[in-house]
Amino acid sequence: MTPNIHPSRLILDELTTAIMVVDAEHRILSLNHAAEELFRISARQVHGQRLEQSIRAADIFSELINTACSTGGSYTQRERRVNVCDQRMVTIDCTVTPLEGERVLIEIAEVERHTRITKEHNLVVQNRAIAELLRGLAHEVKNPLGGLRGAAQLLEAELSDNEQREYTQVIISEADRLQNLVDTLLGPKTPTSPEVVNIHEVLERVRSLVDAEGVEGELGAVMSTVPIVRDYDPSIPLLYVERDHLIQALLNLVRNARQSAGPQGNIILRTRTQRQMTIADKVHRLVARIDVEDDGPGIPVEQQEQIFFPMVTSRAEGSGLGLSIAQNLVSRMGGLIEFTSEPGCTVFTIWLPMETDHE
Repeated sequence: MTPNIHPSRLILDELTTAIMVVDAEHRILSLNHAAEELFRISARQVHGQRLEQSIRAADIFSELINTACSTGGSYTQRERRVNVCDQRMVTIDCTVTPLEGERVLIEIAEVERHTRITKEHNLVVQNRAIAELLRGLAHEVKNPLGGLRGAAQLLEAELSDNEQREYTQVIISEADRLQNLVDTLLGPKTPTSPEVVNIHEVLERVRSLVDAEGVEGELGAVMSTVPIVRDYDPSIPLLYVERDHLIQALLNLVRNARQSAGPQGNIILRTRTQRQMTIADKVHRLVARIDVEDDGPGIPVEQQEQIFFPMVTSRAEGSGLGLSIAQNLVSRMGGLIEFTSEPGCTVFTIWLPMETDHE
């Protein structure tokens, strides 16, 4: 048992339902981890503060508290749309129950949670299907490519005219290009070599690389770098992952965010942890969350269902491979990439399990 922590507190922290306890003056007495994550606040920092000082949707909860206290029993309101933090809107079911000692228990369940679990399951199945499709496609494409390239080399050896050899060089060059494209779609050939890494060191590496690249303006000229705001949780433990794979996945996401935001936009890199997270039908006690957020125009609605498919892109100059490759790399580490997008706010989230089997 963890020292100095009451067993009931440990149980509350394992719940996926957000739990708050306030006193008669609406001062916060306790929060569980789910409530901290929902409102993006720290229980230690807001302890003793009034709801109005700590969370955006305080007026709604104050109204429910007053109703419950006036009736003397539990009061539930379902499917209430609230702004919980940083313009993040969620639909919740909220139950308020008066307790002894002029205290009030508030239980908050996100309605979207069940929808998200279903969406996540479908995304995992989709990613597996894409990987199988790509493996089959690669096999069918690579064999004829090899024969085509070999025939072009034999033909070139028989030609004495340099002008005619230019045509065979075009064939060989294009065959090599297609071979590289297939290899890129399949992802790394080498097995993963996980190591203990500091997630924030990786993010700083990615940030420095993107800063060095700059961003193209309307006429193609390299402009000043897009501002990248860091919102890190310094308490996140070290991760046991494949460092190079994580860097490449993050690079792809941040580069996309930079292109979407444009020279005048902004990018946010955010880290948090999440308890009791399901990834690929496996429940993890604790996962790391990495958000890459931009304030660009968002992803067109008609493309959102296929955004992780190869060759799908909303930019004329894009290859449509960045997100597919990033998803492949993260899935090899047991994780998953999800996203939400609307005009002015697109967030790609990497989920990575924090359980390790190494010593």
